[in-house]
Amino acid sequence: MEKIKAGIIGTGFIGPTHIEAIRRLGFVKVVGLAEHGQEAAEKKAALLGIPKAYGDYREMLRDSEIQVVHNCTPNHLHFSINKEIILAGKHVLSEKPLAMSSQESEELLDLAKKHRIVHGVNFNYRQFPIVQQLASMIKNEELGNVNLVHGSYLQDWLLYETDFNWRLAPEVGGKSRAVADIGSHWCDTVQYVTGKRITEVFADLATVIPVRKKSTSNVSTFGTQKGQEEKYEDVPINTEDYASVLVRFEDGTKGVFTVSQVSAGRKNRLCFEINSSQKSAYWNQEEPEKLWIGHREKPNEVLQADPSLFSAEARSSIHHPGGHNEGWPDALKNGMLNFYTFIREGKDPFCDQPNFATFEDGHLSMCITDAVLESHHNQKWVKVRVGQAVHS
Repeated sequence: MEKIKAGIIGTGFIGPTHIEAIRRLGFVKVVGLAEHGQEAAEKKAALLGIPKAYGDYREMLRDSEIQVVHNCTPNHLHFSINKEIILAGKHVLSEKPLAMSSQESEELLDLAKKHRIVHGVNFNYRQFPIVQQLASMIKNEELGNVNLVHGSYLQDWLLYETDFNWRLAPEVGGKSRAVADIGSHWCDTVQYVTGKRITEVFADLATVIPVRKKSTSNVSTFGTQKGQEEKYEDVPINTEDYASVLVRFEDGTKGVFTVSQVSAGRKNRLCFEINSSQKSAYWNQEEPEKLWIGHREKPNEVLQADPSLFSAEARSSIHHPGGHNEGWPDALKNGMLNFYTFIREGKDPFCDQPNFATFEDGHLSMCITDAVLESHHNQKWVKVRVGQAVHS
């Protein structure tokens, strides 16, 4: 069978991880790469072993050989490029956030429906094998009724005032940072696991470092040249470093989460605990192969990721024997496998149930973020309004 041909737009951190995950599938080939400018594109394509290089992504969209396009660009480009991919008639896998506002994400969802293309958003944490197993356990009521969901997503990469990145600029990263960047992953993961949508929020946000120092020195990213003094300019920061959000789910279940990009020692710690009527369960992304299960009347237990211990529903998400731990790149590959298998089998995203996050999930995420911003601004509970414009 002929391989599916894919193209990648953007080659920062996330683009090459998409490429690596795609190549592990075997039935998909990355044939094109687009960057800003032909020279940069050719250099990256040569480095990554990709035959076609495009200095303008629109050239890629005109290439009839390419069937699927991955949008791995900075946030402010997601809406316009996703829209052009759809209008070019190609399937699309977008990084999150899907767009810069819920109005834009709603337009993209409507366009995807109209053109009947396969559409995905890279919410990869739901693709961890142990998360799939937990979702199956909750669906089969092995924990009882879900009463409470709580957790956090903590990082430390913006701990110091001299830490600076494009995500700090609202015009590029968006009007929300910590919530949109990592809070969106927490919300998507717990909604997937519980099978319940977040419908209302009460949020408290804070900019811990209101003025940051942006380097003006012509030096490498990871330090100064010998004998050269680092120079900075002060930049006011208008997006949140931290947020705590109370949430209500559609069936009345309660929850709360905290996100932070200024928590020393926490590198990429997405975690959550689900307290149900019979048992509890806890998962931490930095130890992805373990699921803690809590009991009242007998010793607690830790379930190790092992296909022989998984439900039939979750077994396809794990690819190695127990003890051969699968982590972040493997979860990303699972998402790619599900997305491309859906395409290979000729399924319709609006008739068949996708086993990956879609533009619908991406739009819901935008609506939650908008509700969080509005709640913080007005200091009150705000409903997540899906299907209509939401303003902070």
